[in-house]
Amino acid sequence: MSIDWIYPALTATSVFAGFVDAVAGGGGLITVPALIYAGLPPAMVLGTNKAQSACGTAMATWRYHRAGLFQLRPNLPGAAAVFLGAMIGTLVVSHLKAEWLRLIVPVLLMAISLYTLLSPRMSDADAHARVSSKGYLPAGTAVGFYDGFFGPGAGQFYTMSLVTLRGMGLTRATALTKLFNMTSNIASIIVFAAGGKIMWLLGGCMAAGAMSGAWIGSHMASRLGAKVIRPLLVVVSLSMTGKLVWGWFAG
Repeated sequence: MSIDWIYPALTATSVFAGFVDAVAGGGGLITVPALIYAGLPPAMVLGTNKAQSACGTAMATWRYHRAGLFQLRPNLPGAAAVFLGAMIGTLVVSHLKAEWLRLIVPVLLMAISLYTLLSPRMSDADAHARVSSKGYLPAGTAVGFYDGFFGPGAGQFYTMSLVTLRGMGLTRATALTKLFNMTSNIASIIVFAAGGKIMWLLGGCMAAGAMSGAWIGSHMASRLGAKVIRPLLVVVSLSMTGKLVWGWFAG
């Protein structure tokens, strides 16, 4: 790819990725391969992707909060748990290989896709919470660790855990997912930036695109709710499953 086209091409790509991520998660499925194709070293791919993704999730978080879909103060302990988990996960990934996760994650994503398709709980109706906000902290820490360590599907894992454990409707769970996603991204950025693993100019251009896409996606999801989120969640989950399975057998 010519250097003349890298910045505008990746910025345009991040607009679409930001839209998808705001509605259903999984924007990294789009941006990470694009960054790899552009020729960035693997560590720079992960760091730069986190930098642009954080801005997109920040925009979506702001939009969902303005729409009244979640309150900030009651969810600060959960965000703190996510931050801690993501920080540890990002530190660990620099010392351990994540190859074994490439076999496990597709199975988890397929399960999420089937759950999304078949479960009557996957709607905007709130249900009985199995755990309190404090009881959710271990799950939030675990998903945060996963997001920092590996990443693909973290948005789906946040959303499904909030629906299943906290009894949230799909739109409210998606909104709170953006807060947690943004938190885990910030934790990862701190670690990657300290190691000099972020291309800031490229990340800034992509961030502008991601924020634009996230604004559109979060606006649409806030208005249309589960009838938009549910099918896109399934498509993104199945797409990530296919990509990870292909990568496992091809690599």
